[in-house]
Amino acid sequence: FAVEIMRFVALVALALVAHRCDGLSAVGARAGFRFRPKVSLMHRASRVYMEDTGTKPVAAETNAEATDGSGGIRQLLGLKGASADDGSSFLNWKIRLQLMKPATWVPLIWGVACGAAASGNYHAVWNLFGDAPTTSSWAVVGEDTIKAICTMVLSGPLLCGFTQTINDWYDRDLDAINEPYRPIPSGAITPGEVYFQIGALLLGGLFVALRLDAWAQNDWPVITLIATFGSFMAYIYSAPPLKLKAEGWLGTYALGSSYIALPWLCGHAMFSASTITPQEVVLTVLYSIAGLGIAIVNDFKSIEGDRELGMNSLPVAFGVDTAKYICVASIDVTQLGVAAYLYAIGETTYAAVLFGLVLPQMFAQLTFVQDPVENDVKYQAAAQPFLVFGILCTAVAIGHHTF
Repeated sequence: FAVEIMRFVALVALALVAHRCDGLSAVGARAGFRFRPKVSLMHRASRVYMEDTGTKPVAAETNAEATDGSGGIRQLLGLKGASADDGSSFLNWKIRLQLMKPATWVPLIWGVACGAAASGNYHAVWNLFGDAPTTSSWAVVGEDTIKAICTMVLSGPLLCGFTQTINDWYDRDLDAINEPYRPIPSGAITPGEVYFQIGALLLGGLFVALRLDAWAQNDWPVITLIATFGSFMAYIYSAPPLKLKAEGWLGTYALGSSYIALPWLCGHAMFSASTITPQEVVLTVLYSIAGLGIAIVNDFKSIEGDRELGMNSLPVAFGVDTAKYICVASIDVTQLGVAAYLYAIGETTYAAVLFGLVLPQMFAQLTFVQDPVENDVKYQAAAQPFLVFGILCTAVAIGHHTF
């Protein structure tokens, strides 16, 4: 781990100087990569822009643009079916945003909201009218709203954006097989730009975390510690030699916990770090098991490339048929267990609501298990809204309960 930490720090340092080196970068050459000079957009779209000194990725095909006219929006959100950028955007901002995959920020932003609710100290508009925690001050409501938004920016655009960028960098060989239209394998962004983006998002995120701790007047820099831990986990999840994402259960759970437990705890720490209880931590860990199931859903679409490059994802390790039942079981059993816990501590109304939110997810799974590769996106669209509202229901119950 000491070696990994030094590599992590070196990567940040490299990012600070690599932005000035877009072509045949001397910095990049010392890091062990051979870079090709920029070529025309159409040529770049059909080839891999760079190659590792080991595996040579080949992107023989590009992503087909969505025919419903949503290609531009899909590009900005980092989704399949994106339109190709013409390279005319200021500072290449469209490609930079695509690399950060804004569509993936939503669970973390929601996690922050859940943590704020679980703190029992977040003041919303309705708290002006008698709901606990009560307040008569619009200024308090306004400040808490800004605090929540800033914590969401930390968890979503900054640190999730960092995670997605560094993951795409280390996954460029895999993406050349599964998603050749992505910015790095398509050559739409240079190595220097990628390094700069990684460093800027990481350092910006840690700076914001420090300022949020000061704003929250935390005795310990809880938010900064969580942000640092999450950033380090993002690095070892994607980067060799550990590359947790290639380790099946370990990598999948690391991803699930990063998307649920860490933003939840950040949101709580922004409003009352001292009231984070062991019971709440256990619940976030349990919900991270449900996050493991969601991560498995995402692995089905990459099974071909994972198998070819030796990535030991659960669908590769256990096969599609076994992995799909591991997936739905981890999602359902976790939520039912949390509902039972809420019932046991006397929060019966919240337990009933959570149980009701699990049922439509189970109904959607009937179609998903028939063909998880084909129905993964459809399942996520149908079931995940109920999952995230279930997480919020649990958070409100924790904020309401006195341990």
